[in-house]
Amino acid sequence: MTNRICEILGIEKPIIQGPLNWLTNGRFVGAVSAAGALGVLGTNAGQMEPVFTVEETVENMRREIRVVKGITDKPFGLNIVPSSDDPAVDPFTGPMLDLMVEEGVTVAVMVGGFSKAWTKRFKEAGIKVVFRALDPSAESTRAAVAGGADVIVATGFDEGGTVPTKVVGTFSIVPLVVDAAEGKVPVMAAGGIADERTARAAFALGAEGLYVGTALMMAEESPLADNIKAMALEADADDLLMYRTVPAYYRSLPGELPNRLLKMSRDGATEEEIYAAQNAYLGMRDGMLFGDLTKGYASFGLGISMIHDIEPAQTIIDRLMRGVPD
Repeated sequence: MTNRICEILGIEKPIIQGPLNWLTNGRFVGAVSAAGALGVLGTNAGQMEPVFTVEETVENMRREIRVVKGITDKPFGLNIVPSSDDPAVDPFTGPMLDLMVEEGVTVAVMVGGFSKAWTKRFKEAGIKVVFRALDPSAESTRAAVAGGADVIVATGFDEGGTVPTKVVGTFSIVPLVVDAAEGKVPVMAAGGIADERTARAAFALGAEGLYVGTALMMAEESPLADNIKAMALEADADDLLMYRTVPAYYRSLPGELPNRLLKMSRDGATEEEIYAAQNAYLGMRDGMLFGDLTKGYASFGLGISMIHDIEPAQTIIDRLMRGVPD
């Protein structure tokens, strides 16, 4: 099989590790890339506390980049979340682009709204752009194709983390995005993909690659707290709690705070009130990095049902590849 995603990104296996907020570091990303997939450093990579200046953000990311480079010379990426096309309004994306050029990072995973202007700047610097819309649609797909995205990710409601505001499952969104792309740009499937069966299904729907969060988050090398990994091994999709919050919904393993958030949701609290009660994205750090479900939450995708062991990233990637056509 000739795989366009492997050719475009310079990788051996058409799998991207989702750049999970707070839950990546150089060791984890290096293990994924060394296994032939594309590891991606996410927001707050390698950090235990938030930072707020451009300088601290860049230097923290540089440290993790160099950890990855100490593990493998294979390609890896950085998560980019542009807030504006204007560098004066978005002071972070430009310096991160400069950092990628300085350190030889070859792939930007752009999450959120598509930015044609930033895509152009990254591509002029020789960096490939993978675009993942938070709310994938035919319209956002066509805009990304026209704007020069190299790869597009179709994310279904089956995913963990910040789920799409529209309740459209992976089996429905992948063919929709594939058809909208018209074969001009390869599409990856995201949401609930955790074994060879789900990998095979994604390719049957027209995807040319897999964008994987939950399955790889359970790897030995992942910084996810050990007690949360242990809880996740015992959980299935129907054990996860779903509550309303900004921008739409979140899933979590049960726990003191998640149980309270679910009650608030059922009792009619506003999304903004629930978002404040979950301590925004610091709640993810507290729950998943620190393992404290009295102060945080633990978000997983529906693929959690298919995960039964804590294994090296290499083993997980090899299992997924058994569902990828030759």
